[in-house]
Amino acid sequence: MRENTSGELDHKPRRRGRKTASGPASGFRQLPWQTIRNPFPPFKFISDDQVEDIHHASLKVLENTGINFLLPEAREILRQAGADVDEATTRVRFPPGLIEQYLAMAPAEFTMHARNKDHNLMIGGNVINVAMVASPPHVSALDIPRRAGTFDDFCDFLKLAQSLNIIHLIPGYPVEPTDIPPRVRHLDTFQGTTRLTDKLFMIYALGGERIRDGLKMTQISHGLSADQLRNQPCVFTIVNANSPLQYDQSMLEGTIEMARFNQPVIITPFTLAGAMAPITLAGALVQQNAEALAGIGFIQMVNPGAPAIYGGFTSNVDMKTGSPAFGTPEQAKATIIGGQLARYYKLPYRASNVNASNAPDAQAAYESQMNIWSCILAHCNTIIHGAGWIEGGLCASFEKVIIDAEMLQMMAEFLQPLDTDPEALAIDVIDEVGPGGHFFGTQHTLDRYENAFYAPMLSDWNNFENWTDKGSQDATQRAHHIYKELINDYQAPPLDQAIDEELDAFIKHRKEQGGVAQD
Repeated sequence: MRENTSGELDHKPRRRGRKTASGPASGFRQLPWQTIRNPFPPFKFISDDQVEDIHHASLKVLENTGINFLLPEAREILRQAGADVDEATTRVRFPPGLIEQYLAMAPAEFTMHARNKDHNLMIGGNVINVAMVASPPHVSALDIPRRAGTFDDFCDFLKLAQSLNIIHLIPGYPVEPTDIPPRVRHLDTFQGTTRLTDKLFMIYALGGERIRDGLKMTQISHGLSADQLRNQPCVFTIVNANSPLQYDQSMLEGTIEMARFNQPVIITPFTLAGAMAPITLAGALVQQNAEALAGIGFIQMVNPGAPAIYGGFTSNVDMKTGSPAFGTPEQAKATIIGGQLARYYKLPYRASNVNASNAPDAQAAYESQMNIWSCILAHCNTIIHGAGWIEGGLCASFEKVIIDAEMLQMMAEFLQPLDTDPEALAIDVIDEVGPGGHFFGTQHTLDRYENAFYAPMLSDWNNFENWTDKGSQDATQRAHHIYKELINDYQAPPLDQAIDEELDAFIKHRKEQGGVAQD
C-alpha cells in the first residue's frame, strides 16, 4: 500500500457558525480555526526502561541486519557519512554511535508556512494538527456507489478541507484523480489545491522530478525565491519505508530533494504485525523504530538540521484473511508507544486516524475513535488521514469526513482548560437558587447559555418525536446533507492573479515537456 501518504491562534472557542470568505453558510456550526494544544502529560504505555529496550534492539537491527537503500546516490551519501555500505546487496548498516549522532541534528520543533499566514502551523511540542485523508483510489457517498476517484471528486474534498476549521493541512490527494494521467497528475492537482485552499499541503515523494516540480510550484505560489524557500518550510512529504527494512529508489530521490531544500519529510514505516513485521507488537515496534531511525538519520546526512517527523503506522493484520486491520487495541498501543519513542529522540510525531470498515458506519466510527484517543494520549503532533478514510485506505468517504470532523472537534473541545475564576465557580448563583430550585432563569445562565457548551455540527440532540418528524435520519444521512451544504456554500480563498498566471504558465510548460517519466 502506498500512503504517500507557528500559528499562535489560541482563540476562545466560538460555537455559532458564521459565514466567512472561504467558509460555510450561517446555518452550519463549527469551532473556529485554532491551534489545538494538549495540556495534559503524555500517556506512557510502557516504562522508560522498556523504551530503552526497544531503542537498543533497534540499534542492533540497524547494526547487524541493516536496511536496503535501493538508490545508488543514497548509498553514496550514507557511505560518506560513515555507514557500512554493501554495494552488491544494497544493504546499509549503521554503527550505533553514527545513527545517534545524526538523529540529534533533527529539530524538535519547527514552523510551517502556509500561503495564508493565518494557517501557519507549529509542528512539535504539545500542538496537534489534523490532516485530511490522503491517497485512496476510490470514492464513495450515499449517492455515489464506490468507484474510482476523479479530479472533480478531488476538488470537492479540497473544498471540504478548506471549509472545515478542524482540518489544518492536506497530506496529498484526498482521493486519487484517476482521470488525469500519472505523468501530469501532480501538476493539475497542485494547481487545483492552490486555487481551492490556502492551507498547507503535501507533494508526493515519487521520484526527483515530481518533487522538483512541486518545489518550484511552491516557490511560485508563495512568491519566494529558491533561497527563501530553503529558509522557510512551506510544503512537506511523506516517505514510507518499504517494510520490511527497505527504502525504494523513487522515495529516496524525493527525500534527497526535500532535505536539500530544507522542507519537512515525515518518515513513516508501514509495519503490519504478522505480515510486514513480526507478529509480536514489541517486535513490530522494533522494526518500525529501526526503519524510522534509518530514514531520519539519512535526512540529516543529506542536510544536517533539516526538519523531519517520526511517523508511526504499526497495526496488525487479520490472521484469518491477511487483510489489514485498523483501529485495533494493538494499533492503539503502538500509537502511544510510538509517541514515547518520538519523545525519546526529541522529534515531532505523526500517527493516523484509520479504520477497516467498508462503510461510514458504527464500525468506522468506533475504530476511528480508538485511534483518535490514542493519538491524543500519545501527544501526536500530526494526525494524518484525520477525516474521510474508510476501507483500510482504499476509499475516501464524503460522509466520513463530517463524522470524523465531529469527533475531532469534540476532542479539541475536551482539551480546552477548565475556567475556575470566581464567576465560573458560581458560589453566589448556587446560593441564589438554593435547595430545590433550578438555574434556567438565573442571569448567570442567561448571560452564558448560547456559548456555554459544545454545539455539535452533526449530532442530533432532539427527542425521539422531533427526530422522527425531521425524517428519522441517522448520523451518516445527516453527514451526507452537511457535506453537500458545505460544497454548495464553498467560496475560494483569494489568490493573487499574477501568481495564478505564473503557476499556470509553469504547468503548461511542463505539460508540453511531457511531465515526468512514466512510473
